[in-house]
Amino acid sequence: MLKDKIEELKKEKDVVILAHNYEIPEVQDIADFVGDSLGLARQAAKTPHKTILFCGVHFMAETAAIISPEKKVLIPDTNAGCSLSDSINLEQLKKWKSEHPNAIAVGYVNTTAEIKSELDYCCTSSNAVNVVKAIPDDKEILFLPDMFLGSYVAKMTGRKNMLIWAGECHVHAGITPDHVKEKLNSLANAEFLIHPECSCTTPMMYDVANGSYSSNQVQILSTEGMMNHVKNSKSNEFVVATETGILYRMKKQNPDKKFIPASEKAECEYMKMITLEKVYNSLLNETNVVTVPKETADKARLAIERMLAIS
Repeated sequence: MLKDKIEELKKEKDVVILAHNYEIPEVQDIADFVGDSLGLARQAAKTPHKTILFCGVHFMAETAAIISPEKKVLIPDTNAGCSLSDSINLEQLKKWKSEHPNAIAVGYVNTTAEIKSELDYCCTSSNAVNVVKAIPDDKEILFLPDMFLGSYVAKMTGRKNMLIWAGECHVHAGITPDHVKEKLNSLANAEFLIHPECSCTTPMMYDVANGSYSSNQVQILSTEGMMNHVKNSKSNEFVVATETGILYRMKKQNPDKKFIPASEKAECEYMKMITLEKVYNSLLNETNVVTVPKETADKARLAIERMLAIS
């Protein structure tokens, strides 16, 4: 069986397999660690293995290569990209920075290594609020590339001097307030877990603050935040507004609880590109090595290390 062959190769070649929460179930099952981008970056930083096989999208594998330059990083499919990462390029960022020479650039981890090399701070959805809070109040901030996460952070920190890039993740942007309201109305006892990249986040935060959802609990959380929340919650029913791949891990770890996607269509085709066959081939042939030029990596590492230091 392919699964057994992967296990053998992994041991033989001293490989650790990291998989994102949105990967297909059989890929999650063969991984040594499953988590969000921050959790996986931390695993990449501390793993003793000489090779990292990254089951996720390309920017995540690049992050691992930047953090662990002495290790070999493989990705099973080099075409596993990211619509959010594609929403800003190096020229656009340099121009934006030149228009605001004293600003601090804060970029989401969902960006290319080139973009990261131009940032002061990197962040993930789980620590974006804390990263922005760590920057002096009088400093102007350029936040990129996710406009929904940016709006959420600005609201949570009360920051008035934060400029936000107009990028989005096509999957999360597709989860609308209508999707959530429809489920809210039909599931009175469910808790709602919403990823801050969703287009429903910004309007819903105001509604939450106004007490519009008094009968439902609404939490805005990163994917790992969602995992921790459902484990500790006394609720038995959850509506989950993020990519549907996370439901597999939720059900596996909480078999007695019920999980409903806010939108059944919230699937990332890039995350689903990685299959067991591709994992096996990448391990066997050590193909699709992800490398980042040293100069770019050295500059990007500083922003990532700042992210890892702020939990």
